Amino acid sequence: MADPSPRFIFWWRWLVAVSLGVMLFGAVLVLAPALSRQLFGLLLYGSTSGLDNFGKDALAYVSLTHGVLGAVMFGWGMTLVFVLLGPFRRGSAQAWRTLVASLLAWFVPDTVVSLSTGFWQNAALNTVFALLFAPALVATRRGVDERHD
Repeated sequence: MADPSPRFIFWWRWLVAVSLGVMLFGAVLVLAPALSRQLFGLLLYGSTSGLDNFGKDALAYVSLTHGVLGAVMFGWGMTLVFVLLGPFRRGSAQAWRTLVASLLAWFVPDTVVSLSTGFWQNAALNTVFALLFAPALVATRRGVDERHD
């Protein structure tokens, strides 16, 4: 891409910011386990202490799960940022498809599992994250160059 349009640059920056947000959310899950439990307790049970009633062993497992999830989210967000700062910024259609595939590979199974286990609130949170990415991906699709790949 020789000279990206101001529209492409705006949405590219948007995607970088949202990806940094994914990294920040992941870091909170890793570095602030008590806060993470409170946030998910509020989300899933309507109370910041909703997870505290699980018992010591279950609570330890929830903290482990949040920490592992956070580490994965941090790494995924970093990967998104590197794709965005490199090939996506240069107009690579493959980089655009990589972002879309990565988001779908997370969103579909995570949302299906959330709904099938009765945790619609997590599916709603997934939808919020997805909606932060979606308009930028739609807006940048025309700015990528199939010939670049």
